[in-house]
Amino acid sequence: MIHLAPSEADLHAYVDGQLDASARAEIERWLAAHPERAAVVADWKRDAERLRVQQALPEHWPANPLLDPARLRRQVRARRRTRLGMAAAMALSLCVGVGLGWQAKQAQNPVARLPMADAVAAYRLFATSDTLASLDSASPTQLRDWLALHFGALDRVPDLSAQGFHLVGGQRLSTEQGAAAMLVYADAQGTRLGLYVRPGGWFRRPGQRRDGDLLAQYWSRGDASFAVVSPFDDPRARSVASALAPRG
Repeated sequence: MIHLAPSEADLHAYVDGQLDASARAEIERWLAAHPERAAVVADWKRDAERLRVQQALPEHWPANPLLDPARLRRQVRARRRTRLGMAAAMALSLCVGVGLGWQAKQAQNPVARLPMADAVAAYRLFATSDTLASLDSASPTQLRDWLALHFGALDRVPDLSAQGFHLVGGQRLSTEQGAAAMLVYADAQGTRLGLYVRPGGWFRRPGQRRDGDLLAQYWSRGDASFAVVSPFDDPRARSVASALAPRG
């Protein structure tokens, strides 16, 4: 059990997934007892996940210095320091350590250069969240119009009821080329499937790849690229991709 507050380095290592199971459990017990610190750490985790989504578009990095991974990491570190200072003023019991746990491994990770790595990252960030945001609180017609405005190739909100899924929400995202979106569907048992769409027709033919326990099936149509991201062992995902992807 942790008797003293963990150091800043410990908290950053926890955010970046660098602790073993025992140390992670101790940090989580301490955070459960200090909700004001837990809120700050939750903000750090959201920053880190959003950074991973941005870094998953390597085709744009050379032409846009604003998306340079080192620059993005510096911005995240600066926000972390600011939030840490604010929280320290409210919780003087926290013993702030020295150094940061952020590492540059993500920018060098070859997975980030794989097809539709941003789709997989968005699925892990949003589709598995218990606080999934509604993509659009307005009517289905307005949602359809928003998607049609940004993605001419997606002229309707896909109906996946034949495959056993219904739309539960989603998240607007942004890329260098413009707006992106992750639509999240679920079945009656709560299994979730994501349909990711972003600008750019990068793929000449449909493809797929496994990423851990997930399967990403991707294709391009018009000026947009799509990916169906699902648990790898869910056979229905292939029928979803077959129904949505261009034929021939």
